[in-house]
Amino acid sequence: MEKALSHIRTTATFPVRSHWHLSARSSHGLPRSFLPLRTAPAKSYSAQPDLDSKEDQNQVGKCPVSDEKIAAMRDKVAAWRLPDQPGHGILGEHGLKMCLLDGFLLYCQEMKKVQSLIDIKLFLLVSREKATQRREARDGYVTLEGFWQDPPGYLDKIVWPNYAAAHSWLFVDGNVEGQLDEEVLRSTGIQAQVGKDQDITFEETLEWAVDRIMEGLVQIASKDKSQ
Repeated sequence: MEKALSHIRTTATFPVRSHWHLSARSSHGLPRSFLPLRTAPAKSYSAQPDLDSKEDQNQVGKCPVSDEKIAAMRDKVAAWRLPDQPGHGILGEHGLKMCLLDGFLLYCQEMKKVQSLIDIKLFLLVSREKATQRREARDGYVTLEGFWQDPPGYLDKIVWPNYAAAHSWLFVDGNVEGQLDEEVLRSTGIQAQVGKDQDITFEETLEWAVDRIMEGLVQIASKDKSQ
């Protein structure tokens, strides 16, 4: 993951498997077509970090955000990007490219090197009850090894205890269903919905995340201009 993120930050493109030859790229850096390396000239090969994922094969279910809220967020971003507005010129062909990274354990202390490669760090809260509901609502997961289905008791014995242990350092007294430690958040640059209920509505979370990302992009663009 560290290699993949470093590659993305350096090239603004996603890594491709190193045993494939990239024959063409779209304007936003994604591969259009691939040729097996053995059929391509050696000089066209450029090694990149391996990145293999099956997440696109997993079901995501019904979107919990209304069409009206999504439209409102689109209008908000569009207004932010207008001339004389903070977001004008930040994104687009000659601006920044944005990559979204999602992970259940991104903010455990063992992932500090990965965290250092993330510019805008957003931590979303969840209660044990809600995490259980979400997990049980899924039939299983497509993985690199095949299809995984949780055995009985897996969430209670494995998933939640590991989540709690990994994130206790972000909370007062280590209670992951209690109060966030604001000093730790400030020192690490991790942003969260402080003072909110553990199970904030997804619509409220979406609007909060959009606002934080817009603010963060303005800060990144300002820093780039000053260097």
